[in-house]
Amino acid sequence: MSTTSRAARADAELDLTALHDYLSRETELSPGRLSATLVPGGRSNPTYVVTDGETEWVLRRPPHGVVLETAHDMGREYRVLSALAGTEVPAPRPVVICHDPAVIGAPFYLMERLVGLTIRDRAVAESLTPQERRRFADAMVDVLVTLHEIDPQSVGLADWARPHDYLERQLKRWRKQWDAAHSHELPEIDELFALLERTLPVTRYPGIVHGDYKVDNLMIASDDPGHVLGLLDWEMSTLGDTLADVGLMISFWDEVGRPFNPLSRGTTALEGFPTAQEIVEAYAQRRGIDPDDIEWYVAFADTKIAIILEGIHVRHLAGHTVGHGFDDIAGMVAPLVHRALDAARTLDTTHPASA
Repeated sequence: MSTTSRAARADAELDLTALHDYLSRETELSPGRLSATLVPGGRSNPTYVVTDGETEWVLRRPPHGVVLETAHDMGREYRVLSALAGTEVPAPRPVVICHDPAVIGAPFYLMERLVGLTIRDRAVAESLTPQERRRFADAMVDVLVTLHEIDPQSVGLADWARPHDYLERQLKRWRKQWDAAHSHELPEIDELFALLERTLPVTRYPGIVHGDYKVDNLMIASDDPGHVLGLLDWEMSTLGDTLADVGLMISFWDEVGRPFNPLSRGTTALEGFPTAQEIVEAYAQRRGIDPDDIEWYVAFADTKIAIILEGIHVRHLAGHTVGHGFDDIAGMVAPLVHRALDAARTLDTTHPASA
């Protein structure tokens, strides 16, 4: 889709007059006439670049259609970005949040726009040198360790969520999401959840969880892949088991000899990128921990991603998605479920239940 097409679609989706009136009335921005462009690549929360010709912001809103009650919470994203603003975690600066759906049809928030490079696919990764890929991987681990080492109480997030039953709640949440929105039956889901519940690990390293920590959610400097400008897409952040972020990162960490995640499609299976094991070892060394049960977290990440994709597919069938890139989603669900099931079956025979 061309930039002109994305801008036209964004103008149709966003009531820019109402947005302008709200910003002029409720903030100190005093913007000029607004225009907007839909950001490509996002399949969950619609994201737009909004500008008045002088300043650019990013606007995020929940997806169209029916979603899980606690999902796509704009207040959650805005709160964590505000809390992290004074820390060493690179994240966009939040500007304003609007809880009133009457303004543009849904709650939304505005944040600063960062300008840099995101490794959205293998083609972008191939444009980097092996040395640059290594620098990026090292920086990615460093950012995650920095986030996980923050004391939630020190940034005003002590009451944000209950971290110690996070895994149990996550399993219930994603099973509920599957039951609420799927386009066809997948009998393997029952066995998969039974195995994940039976081998559920004990949370040993609670902290702030990003919830969607993957390569293309990091924006880096265009001239320095080792310099992270911002960690994006905080819609699933909470207090929980920090190893869940590591598991999801590894779910998307493709390498030769291991089935690729159908979303990342070999992005990191290139010279210079470390192996998944090396990533886990680097993270563990920098934190001084022993993530010996990381396989469970990777299997859970595959399960979670599959259910998210199925939910997006259901919304797409109902005509509730914006932008493009949705037609191939249905075919991604079963491979992830099967990969998770293979891992869960292995865990069930080699790792007795931890609880």
